[in-house]
Amino acid sequence: MTKLTVAIFVHSLEQALAAAAQAAERGADLVEYRIDDFTSDHAALTQIIEQSPLPSIVTCRVSWEGGNYRGTDAERLAAYQAACAGARKPAYLDVELVAYQKSHELRAGIDALVDHPAQLTTTDTGLILSNHDFDGRPLDLFQRIEVMLASNACRVMKIAWRARSLRDNLEAFALINQRHKPTIALCMGDEGLASRVLSKKFNALLTFVALNPQSATAPGQPTVEAMKMLYRWDAINPETRVYGVIGWPVAHSMSPAFHNAGFDAADYNGVYLPMPVPPEYEHFKATVLSWLDFEDLHFRGASVTIPHKQNLLRFVKERGGSVEPLAEKIGAANTLTVSDDGSLHASNTDYAAALDSVCDAMGITREELAGKRVAVLGAGGAARAIVAGFAHCGATIVIYNRTFEKAEALAKEFNDSPTAQGISPGKAKVVAARVEKLCDSCCEIYINCTSVGMHPNVDASPLPAESANWQPGTVVFDTVYNPLETKLLREAKAAGCLIVSGSEMFIRQGAAQFKMWTGQEPPMDLLSQVVVEWLTG
Repeated sequence: MTKLTVAIFVHSLEQALAAAAQAAERGADLVEYRIDDFTSDHAALTQIIEQSPLPSIVTCRVSWEGGNYRGTDAERLAAYQAACAGARKPAYLDVELVAYQKSHELRAGIDALVDHPAQLTTTDTGLILSNHDFDGRPLDLFQRIEVMLASNACRVMKIAWRARSLRDNLEAFALINQRHKPTIALCMGDEGLASRVLSKKFNALLTFVALNPQSATAPGQPTVEAMKMLYRWDAINPETRVYGVIGWPVAHSMSPAFHNAGFDAADYNGVYLPMPVPPEYEHFKATVLSWLDFEDLHFRGASVTIPHKQNLLRFVKERGGSVEPLAEKIGAANTLTVSDDGSLHASNTDYAAALDSVCDAMGITREELAGKRVAVLGAGGAARAIVAGFAHCGATIVIYNRTFEKAEALAKEFNDSPTAQGISPGKAKVVAARVEKLCDSCCEIYINCTSVGMHPNVDASPLPAESANWQPGTVVFDTVYNPLETKLLREAKAAGCLIVSGSEMFIRQGAAQFKMWTGQEPPMDLLSQVVVEWLTG
């Protein structure tokens, strides 16, 4: 069973033991005492190990491999000896492979402290030989592994490097799967998060977490709370299905909290991760292909956001997958679903979420949108989905955009669009208008598809109140979901309008993805609560 290991920089006996106690309370299995800056108080080192509330690793990491230690090998060895001097020993000592190879004195001293076939004394302490590269994957990675394998004293191999892309995680999983020796294989940085969260899926010896973001000992190291609560650590097993949100950037997406909470409530064996992929199609294609081809990963789907919605559509079509007709018309998809047989499906849950959010606010069905006048602010990706959905329902749509030519092009594309499958309204009409004419609009529904008013620019509005031609009962829908209530919505509510928050659309589009992937009805109340807490907490 993979051990959740909290890394602790040691500054004093009291501080180290207090931090270890917190780690134990939060569900960690092991602690790593990083003694880089605490090597001279030998008596305290002995006490820390003897009094530790959890089994321990002792590590004194040298500066040239990412640590803080700048002393001599003799002083470092003396600190390791002090940590092993009590009746209770560390579970492991961690020493850099290069240092272990380079210094005969250090190697002999460490070998005297750890268990191995030639050991003459009795000890259960194992040796972790480790190698770290903070620039990228080392070119001689496999040569380093061969040296570790050949060392009789090495019980555990640890390899860590800064991920160049999400594909590096797969190599870490492959190293663990070889199981020549117990292995720790981690990729550092945001692109390496999967190697940490999914280490349990591949039965790594352990993975490292921090007590809090400020105490992380390596780039991309999550907190113990994030691992346990957000990423469902206790539920992960070899059969866990993997999902994620593909975008650039995605580090602060609330989709992992949303979907993992849903999986947890449904007792669904899945985990959902942020998946940062650079904007170019080549990156998208290479990443998704590699994750699909790694069968033991069980990659089964993804939410796809800016700038990859068009890339998803292209990729699924190139791979012979199926595409939802309206997603084809929109020219963008936001959901990838992978069947157990490997077949791919691209769909767009944004437009349906927008339609249902507005219909619920008005107390009408989609069919009753036919003939309604809808003002759409913006002509970008979000507007395309909105226009497509409302056009298929037979609404009359007026597109307003700062660049009139973009609005005109979008309107021309969607005019006389074919009826969506399952909907049979009258023919839609889509026209473009200049932004300065917005104050003259007599529409029944206003939809902001721009980013104006999004956090942190919360005092901005795409339609100032003094320019709005709203009547009581007019529907004002803002696709911006952070903050929960934008300035546009506050002013619309004050004017007696029916308002629809972007969070409502976010919840509905995510809930539709949840149902596609799990086959279960989404827990809407819980998902709504997650979004509100994320945006207000």
